[in-house]
Amino acid sequence: MTVKDLARDLGMSVSTVSRAFYPDAVIAAETRKTVLERAAEIGYRPNPFAQSLITKKTQIVGMVVSDLTNPFYPEVMADLTGLLQGAGMNVMLAAANQADKTDEAVELLLTYQPDMVIVLATNLDSHAREKCESAGAPCIFFNRLSADGAGFGISCDNVEGGRLAADHLIDRGHRHLVYVSAFPGASTNVERQRGFCERAVERGLPAPQVIEAGFFTYHAGYAAGLASADLPGPIDGVFCANDIVAIGFIEGVQEGRGLRVPDDLSVIGFDNIDMAGWPSHRLTTVAQPLSEMMEATVTLARDLATDRQLEPRVMRLTPGDLVVRNTTRDRTADPEE
Repeated sequence: MTVKDLARDLGMSVSTVSRAFYPDAVIAAETRKTVLERAAEIGYRPNPFAQSLITKKTQIVGMVVSDLTNPFYPEVMADLTGLLQGAGMNVMLAAANQADKTDEAVELLLTYQPDMVIVLATNLDSHAREKCESAGAPCIFFNRLSADGAGFGISCDNVEGGRLAADHLIDRGHRHLVYVSAFPGASTNVERQRGFCERAVERGLPAPQVIEAGFFTYHAGYAAGLASADLPGPIDGVFCANDIVAIGFIEGVQEGRGLRVPDDLSVIGFDNIDMAGWPSHRLTTVAQPLSEMMEATVTLARDLATDRQLEPRVMRLTPGDLVVRNTTRDRTADPEE
């Protein structure tokens, strides 16, 4: 079934029928309704590739991701895809199994001429970003910002999130703090560490010790829990770069070192993934403002679809609540050490 068949069936011109499928096209409301209803009855669907030859737009949003092992990103991908589809855009996923394969994933994605690219969980280098932009596909960085600070970005205020974690522990009597760092170059990790450590010093404590986990994974967190035995002096409050690292850290210190959480030390994560609330974890965590971040991303995608001359900008949204569960406790009533 082609648009010519539909036009013949309706006794209309091909151009009139075609305009009915473009929301911004000038056409009488009753005519549009007639065309769309008849198209649904006989099973006609417009060919997006043919439309793209006319509009110079594919309605494809490329999504680049390199960390599908972190539960945060599959959750985001599912919800964000639904929102983009609701806005009339189609999502094409380019997954890089390894961080150093991101350029190859981007190259493959660009062969489908996406209108824009949303970057999740990967440090897209400036060369790859510039290649997207020169192909007419501006990049939107979600949660993790571009390493060179360029491009469009939607992020939580991770510095403020780190400060929230520090205040929670300090207000409850914790004095020997540790930050478990994940991917060193990731903006999320750098900013959360800065907010946590600076806030601790502002409140009169020594700078927190840092354990380098290396990755945003359960196994990295578990190894960090074991490595905490090598730190000089006691520890009683730990802030991890994200929830999955925190879950691994807790199991590392409990199974590998025999420490109890929260009796011996309190642990806080970041993100508030669904898993954090499971009865087996009940992790205290700083919640990401995900609904607001995704809505801002879709709004920006719509704006870019109509105006490619927008100036690049980064939007940092206020963190959600610090969700208190079972991995932190109040130590203010404990006897002085």
